[in-house]
Amino acid sequence: MSNVQTVNNNQALATKNEELGFYNMQAFQNLQRVANMFNKSSMVPETFQGEKNLGNAVIAIEMAVRMGVSPLMVMQNLYVVYGNPSWSSKFLIATFNQCGRFSSIKYKFTGKKGTPEYGCTAYATELKTGEKVESITVTMGMAESEGWTNKKGSKWLTMPDLMLQYRAATFLIRTVAPEISMGLETAEEVRDCGAIEVEAKTVSPEEEIAHNANQIEMGFDEEIGEVIDAEVNPVEESKAKEPEEQSELTFNV
Repeated sequence: MSNVQTVNNNQALATKNEELGFYNMQAFQNLQRVANMFNKSSMVPETFQGEKNLGNAVIAIEMAVRMGVSPLMVMQNLYVVYGNPSWSSKFLIATFNQCGRFSSIKYKFTGKKGTPEYGCTAYATELKTGEKVESITVTMGMAESEGWTNKKGSKWLTMPDLMLQYRAATFLIRTVAPEISMGLETAEEVRDCGAIEVEAKTVSPEEEIAHNANQIEMGFDEEIGEVIDAEVNPVEESKAKEPEEQSELTFNV
């Protein structure tokens, strides 16, 4: 009997020593060690590299543990847009499809293409009950009314079908399985809704460079439909190289 108890105690201790998270000091120390490994890797995004970003790596790994997915997958799909952490839509959709509770997301288009009534509804089936669940219908009229089509670099006008699918799927996940997104918006949502116009002010070239370095503009790869970092504007880059000049700029933050 004592041997069995010893084995059980050893197993419990081993489990505790393997925990990652904020549950206890041992789990937190384990979390930091794993984060330190990713922090020194050149294969993760720069947001998680270097000593100053160790905290970012810790948070990303803790999120991965709670979601039951690979930490590297979380790091590669967690974007910082206008200072806000956000998921890529494709990552949320993939996580929903693989969670085991629902069938894969399908899409239904309605209305005439090119009109405000043209829209998309995302739907899936709950495997346990067989019940069909669906999102609200996202239309081009809604996108226009919400101002999503007017943002700089918006793909709503050039890639409407993809954007309708992304937004409909996001609404479905938020209402049916909100725990998957963990309260974070998608990069597309922040890109469409997160920019706030501020009053123009005079800034120095150093301030402009610092601002551009911390405000990550997101775009899309038109061939594969993925969120990507926007290229640096050559005009802005040339201005940053002229330290003796100051300019009136309006920032989108």
